[in-house]
Amino acid sequence: MSDVPFGFSPQDPDDRDRKPQEPGGNPFDFSQLGAMLSQLGAMFSGAGTSSGPVNYDLAKQIALQQLAGKGGMGFAPDQSGAVADAVHLAEMWLDPVTALPAGTTKAEGWSARDWVERTLPTWQRLCDPVARRMSGAWVEAMPAEAKEAAGPLLSMLGQMGGMAFGSQLGGALAQLGSEVLTSTEVGLPLGPEGTAALLPANIEKFTEGLERPASEVLVFLAAREAAHQRLFSHVPWLRQRLLDTVEEFARGITVDTSALEQLAGQVDPANPASIEEAMKSGVLEPQTTPEQKAALTRLETLLALVEGWVDVVVAEAVTERLPGAEALRETLRRRRASGGPAEQTFATLVGLELRPRRHRSAAALWKLLGDQQGVEQRDSVWEHPDLVPTAEDLDDPMEFVERFGQTRKALEDPIAELERTLRDTSADSPDSDSPDSDGPDSDGPEAGKRED
Repeated sequence: MSDVPFGFSPQDPDDRDRKPQEPGGNPFDFSQLGAMLSQLGAMFSGAGTSSGPVNYDLAKQIALQQLAGKGGMGFAPDQSGAVADAVHLAEMWLDPVTALPAGTTKAEGWSARDWVERTLPTWQRLCDPVARRMSGAWVEAMPAEAKEAAGPLLSMLGQMGGMAFGSQLGGALAQLGSEVLTSTEVGLPLGPEGTAALLPANIEKFTEGLERPASEVLVFLAAREAAHQRLFSHVPWLRQRLLDTVEEFARGITVDTSALEQLAGQVDPANPASIEEAMKSGVLEPQTTPEQKAALTRLETLLALVEGWVDVVVAEAVTERLPGAEALRETLRRRRASGGPAEQTFATLVGLELRPRRHRSAAALWKLLGDQQGVEQRDSVWEHPDLVPTAEDLDDPMEFVERFGQTRKALEDPIAELERTLRDTSADSPDSDSPDSDGPDSDGPEAGKRED
């Protein structure tokens, strides 16, 4: 799986002062560009008919081919029934520990192939903003004479970019499909709404060496999947907020025109694999702006809050029922900390490295809030995005919990809160009308002096 994000490399400092007539000064070699594009027809014919910034036909084709080579395409028929039973049991255990009702309408066992096919529409929503901005940036950055010379070949250039992205995404999906345990393991609602899905074949490999019964591991993972479904089904703004943050990142993408010349020199049109090799070479490293960094911080924080909430709720639901629950909880934390599929995929997609310490900080905040304010108040935080903790709140959970308690009191009895605020303001004011005040209406000695 490639670790190179969709993006561009910074401009070579040695190229900045070159004049157009100097060697390498013009980033577009028209004869090379034309020759390269004219040889891509045969390659396009076998890449499907997908249009847009990413060739999803090619991505799906590559993912399924790689999964077939790994033997990760199916599982025993009776395992699907075991998944449904595990999810049903998990839902009953979750009911007493969260105010959010069950969000699962269907429980399914998926093969790796099912995972690729059922999650691809969501990956399209995630990848398109980044890839579309990247493709548009290439054209915007081309000099006018280059656009005129390329003419209709620009569409072929777009197809080449779509194939490059499709190839990269296909490899990422194959890697994920062979490793993920549930449909929500990457922290996003990738599958159809209301569908709790587990991948029994991957879970079986994950269970090896854990020294825990397979049924216990299955129920524990089913509880995590069911908890994710409750959150994504009953917090309507959450799904869109995650996707909007990725789009916000994409809008900030800029392009270095010299990268096109470097890419053209690395791609062999007769060898499709050379496209992905060019992507891996570092030529297309992104330039991250301050605005993009802010968007990534918000995305990281929101994902940490989702995972932290699920971690706490599941622990409360299963710890006394599953002897190995705490060990499984720590195993999954280490799996993420060691660079699991979620981190690798987000690094590929948007250059985001999820920090495990944020997940632990988020879990600590949710635990503290539930202990001090109760389950109902804890889960009410999800009612509106403005109530959700920020990255700064994760650094000081106690301050957030205290502030949240005060905010809730104000919402429950606004008149009493207003009266309290007025009393506090009056007490703090130096001009307050207290019995000892020497204000204008006072009968004290100062009043007489003023009258004189």
